[in-house]
Amino acid sequence: MEKRALGTTGSQVAAIGQGCALFSEGYGTPPDDGTSLRALLAAADAGVTLFDTSDAYGIGHNETLLGQFLRARRNHVTLATKVGLVRKPGDPRVTIDNSPQHIASACEASLRRLRIETIDLYYLQRRDPQVPIEDTVGAMADLVKAGKVRYLGLSEVSADTLRRAAKVHSITALQSEYSLWTRGPESGELDACRELGITFVAYCPLGRAFLTGEITDTGKLAANDFRRRMPRFQPGALEKNRALLPALTTFAISHGATCAQIALAWLLRKNPFVVPIPGSKQPGHVVQNAGAADITLSAEDIEALDKLFPASAVVGARLPQPAMAGIEAP
Repeated sequence: MEKRALGTTGSQVAAIGQGCALFSEGYGTPPDDGTSLRALLAAADAGVTLFDTSDAYGIGHNETLLGQFLRARRNHVTLATKVGLVRKPGDPRVTIDNSPQHIASACEASLRRLRIETIDLYYLQRRDPQVPIEDTVGAMADLVKAGKVRYLGLSEVSADTLRRAAKVHSITALQSEYSLWTRGPESGELDACRELGITFVAYCPLGRAFLTGEITDTGKLAANDFRRRMPRFQPGALEKNRALLPALTTFAISHGATCAQIALAWLLRKNPFVVPIPGSKQPGHVVQNAGAADITLSAEDIEALDKLFPASAVVGARLPQPAMAGIEAP
């Protein structure tokens, strides 16, 4: 698979990565570790090298699962995990902790679950504005000095915060939501990444499966599926957003691809420093997503897709208001 630079580190990752959150939670179906491990192996066999998790996904379950996978594939994987969101079993509340003390202890716990000695890319998942970013990144930099982390990343921060952080320690990656129907990073974060030599890792690049064309009725989703609470999937909004899909389907067919592949290819061809991390947990879909790296789109194609999905055409916020805690990006 095509490779892309990982910041200014001199290392590279495959152009398509793998988001791992759904292996533990999110869309209403219980975890199935057997299927998840098959999907992870399928991704690796398809050339994927960047695998993205968090200590918050499944309250540690996701890292434990990745630890099993890494036993066989560690030498071929760039492992990214995150810190900053705190969840407890049986408690639906989520808190944000950016304190140096929490970062140090959480890193140790992640290393144990992952069964590795060094985390390749360690992100701050959400930001607490009460803690200076300089203090937080300073604590993360101490982990680099100790050999427990190789590279640092931030998630969902503004361009200003990214620049402040980069003055404390080199930032390798910024991870934020970005897709055809979530265009916020185009208002400044992408420019900052280009300026600073930072890789932009796009999560939810398929719009939580909306851009696959398969989500046409939220009534068919599981009762505890998170998308039932998302503004863009609510009655009234979903119907208007769904009207954007026929043109995308026609475009995909004309290019001999799926809607998902075109959505991923659009991200890849729009900026050479973007690495999307689709999160499918089905082995077949994982392989299909990886195939997007082989799709060529012309400048005219990119312009056509931009016009099909202007930010003004999408109805509804990307997340419910409570879930926006710790997010600075538009």
